[in-house]
Amino acid sequence: MAYDTIEVKPMTPRIGAEVFGVDLARPTNRQLAEIHAAFLEHQVLFFRGQALDPDSHKRFGRHFGELHVHPAAPGPEGHPEILPIHADAKSRHVNGEVWHSDVSCDAEPPLGSVLHLTIVPPVGGDTVFASMYAAYDALSERMKAYLDGLTALHDGERFYRGRYEDRGVDDAGKTYPRAIHPVIRTHPETGRKTIFVNRMFTTRIVGLARDESEAILGFLWEHCAKPEYQVRFRWAENSVAFWDNRAVQHQALWDYFPHTRSGLRVTIKGDAPR
Repeated sequence: MAYDTIEVKPMTPRIGAEVFGVDLARPTNRQLAEIHAAFLEHQVLFFRGQALDPDSHKRFGRHFGELHVHPAAPGPEGHPEILPIHADAKSRHVNGEVWHSDVSCDAEPPLGSVLHLTIVPPVGGDTVFASMYAAYDALSERMKAYLDGLTALHDGERFYRGRYEDRGVDDAGKTYPRAIHPVIRTHPETGRKTIFVNRMFTTRIVGLARDESEAILGFLWEHCAKPEYQVRFRWAENSVAFWDNRAVQHQALWDYFPHTRSGLRVTIKGDAPR
């Protein structure tokens, strides 16, 4: 489509675009409408040179819906809707190092996420995004028919339990979300079908024997991570990525140890997959 107030440059034929000509701290209503249109078309958008503070970051996210509060990671004081993204020489792990769709274990997984990085390593630290539209479209018609109607369990317990001890989180007695979602979901705005299982949270397909479930999930995980469905983003200071959690999986690469990579993320509430 044509854009009047922003410039949109696709990065691959299937997924991803860079957006120019907008200050995300002060977008106009027309720019927000065009960003939303580009978001639905390209699934993940990238912006350079954006100076966001926590308030303007949250304000931008709220243009697209109510903000989500992470079920495990604490936010900065006074900003429960913000998820700090930080890794340095003392880190034991990094956020998002396994292919996933954000917090898919929620009964209503997030619509999308807006990540703003302010400190980046000298090299490395890229994020890779994969289009689940493209992954679904590439399946054979027989496989699509088989997967249609199947549901899968997404469980936050195995990933979140004890993960944020280094941030002072004592989760003894805490119950983490788990939910059953369709293996193939329909995007509520575009009507397109996507694959909605991921390595981080999906534990089994409901109604299948364990070995059958593991075989199908293993196939889907490998299929979804094929390079031809991907776009890779090289971060710079004050870059922003805005991705559609309903149509995209992503993976953060931890190839920059012992350097620091740091920023903040806001996440937008979504709906129950159908």
